[in-house]
Amino acid sequence: MINNIPTVTLLEGDGIGPEITSSVVKIIEASGVKINWEKMLAGKNAYEKYGSVLPDVTISSIEKNKIVLKAPITTPIGHGFSSVNVALRRHFDLYANVRPSKNMKGVVTPFNNVDLVVIRENTEDIYAGLEEKVDEDRIHGIKLITKKGSTRICDFAFQYALKNNRHEVTVVTKANISKLADGLFLNCFREVAKKYPEIKTREILVDNLCMQLVVNPAQFDVMVMPNLYGDIVSDLCAGLIGGLGLAGSANVGTNCAIFEAVHGSAPDIAGKNIANPTGLLKSAIEMLKYINKNDEALKIQHALEETISEGKILTSDLKGNASTTEFTDEIIRKMSI
Repeated sequence: MINNIPTVTLLEGDGIGPEITSSVVKIIEASGVKINWEKMLAGKNAYEKYGSVLPDVTISSIEKNKIVLKAPITTPIGHGFSSVNVALRRHFDLYANVRPSKNMKGVVTPFNNVDLVVIRENTEDIYAGLEEKVDEDRIHGIKLITKKGSTRICDFAFQYALKNNRHEVTVVTKANISKLADGLFLNCFREVAKKYPEIKTREILVDNLCMQLVVNPAQFDVMVMPNLYGDIVSDLCAGLIGGLGLAGSANVGTNCAIFEAVHGSAPDIAGKNIANPTGLLKSAIEMLKYINKNDEALKIQHALEETISEGKILTSDLKGNASTTEFTDEIIRKMSI
């Protein structure tokens, strides 16, 4: 914080990352919010400069500022360096991943009444990557579920419901099969729920949930679940509203929060000025709410929704032919009306 102006660590990522980051920063500045942006490197670009995908200088910046806006960073599949996302979540104990999915006017989807939130435990489970090679024919993947981790994510989900005027929290497990690990998560949910009698609760198995989501997603409000299920279900929910390009997210810990687009770095369209910045912009809107810039967040949200619902200036993924720059400028123009 400098002269009451928040300082935010800015990770531009790679691929289309720098383009959509530039767009989002421009929109935020046009809204009237003053932020000191501290640009840092992570991922491939950081490795080329520092020999590390998550260099100490970047870690220090995040530790100091405690707020991050992060564009996509490429993670190689099956080889190369490990996920920067996972490393950040572990280092800063960002235990809660928040993924809202809500329909936007102008985006045609099979459903027009989706308004739900996935609260995903972010540090444990299979997704933590705890694997060991037993021999040439066997690999053990460890599903880590703890009482502490399960209790705090369930409590976070109920707190989120209260703060955002939500009325039901559904716990998602596979406790009929994973009786010990998912059973622990489920029992922690039941205990936490006793503290929130005003919030309705529901229990569902993850396979049934996936079926129900593509039949009637409007029946769900807030859903809380272990890490791996959350990774899969949150992408499914993004598909219900038009795809990952329209989905934002927050990774929240006790003393730090990282707001990031959930889609990939799309290197095939990098540098062409055609990328849609909406996912990162939605993440930035959540960041503004986090730093109590609610009026400006709402201002940007309305301008984004009006731009998309009007349908005149849209990027190609939204069946338009506008450039990233043109889409950005239209959102800014609508904020000034």
